[in-house]
Amino acid sequence: MSNFISRYGLFVVIGAIVVLIAVNGLFSSSPVVIALQVIAVTPTAQTIIRRGPYTLIRHPMYSSVLLIIWSGVLSHISLLTVVIGLGATIVSVIRIISEERFLRERYPDYAEYVKTTKAVIPYLV
Repeated sequence: MSNFISRYGLFVVIGAIVVLIAVNGLFSSSPVVIALQVIAVTPTAQTIIRRGPYTLIRHPMYSSVLLIIWSGVLSHISLLTVVIGLGATIVSVIRIISEERFLRERYPDYAEYVKTTKAVIPYLV
């Protein structure tokens, strides 16, 4: 099951965003929510990057997606949006675990990088 989620998790997370948009539960008129969602958009690469957001966290793309989703959920709280947020979070955690295994195997210096950064939330997780 985790292999399936790891492989198709991106589609689940994108689906969560689409459903939140469809039920008007993602975007907000709140300047704080808009700012958080704009900040969440970051670039990606195919190597270990240690600059920019990568100096603090190893998975800024997951952080970005979760920030976008949860800022939308918290600005439009309902049972549906919270369930979608939790589902996207669980899928993201499974994907992060899978990617961490892959990166440790592919990049020998990744273990050292792990010691100096958090996975998703700077200074916390």
